[in-house]
Amino acid sequence: MFRSRSKENQSPRAAEPTAEEASRTRDPQAPKGRPTPKRSEAEALRKASARPPTDRREAARRAREARRKALEKQREALVTGREEFLPYRDRGPVRRFARDFVDTRWHVAEYFLIYAIIILVLSMVPGQQPFALLLWMGIILAMIVDWIALRFRLKRALNERFPNESHKGAYPYALMRTLQVRRLRLPKPQVKRGEAPR
Repeated sequence: MFRSRSKENQSPRAAEPTAEEASRTRDPQAPKGRPTPKRSEAEALRKASARPPTDRREAARRAREARRKALEKQREALVTGREEFLPYRDRGPVRRFARDFVDTRWHVAEYFLIYAIIILVLSMVPGQQPFALLLWMGIILAMIVDWIALRFRLKRALNERFPNESHKGAYPYALMRTLQVRRLRLPKPQVKRGEAPR
């Protein structure tokens, strides 16, 4: 008797948006092509998308799906170098510069695995053990000299390029990157050898 007619005439179907409307995305500058949804329709759509899971299995499934999507984006970012999806240790302009600084040069430590295999084979040959030991010590010394030179060059470049930002962790990050073979480095190198770091 005292109810408003608008509530009586309102169909239950109007409160629930169609799946097509929910999934449709459009350019904000383009004309809509449909009437503006009522507040009740918009609220129903918002509540449906933010509805919490009903049971533990559903919650676990949603968490797995979200984790899978995040890992997929992270994997893609490690190849493309997209900053927003990289792991936290690789984010930021200082880390990107350190990566590029390492990737533009040749380093002794890059081929450590190859040196180790050669020295292992030489140490098995009778009479070559002293030579293998000298070679091993020479490679270790060359790596240390290369790392010291890299640290000073990188420190100078970072102070010029990023004087007001913290360089904490950039030097060990760069040294660890020199130990990896260039093809296997993650995030993938974005510059060629000899180019200037970005």
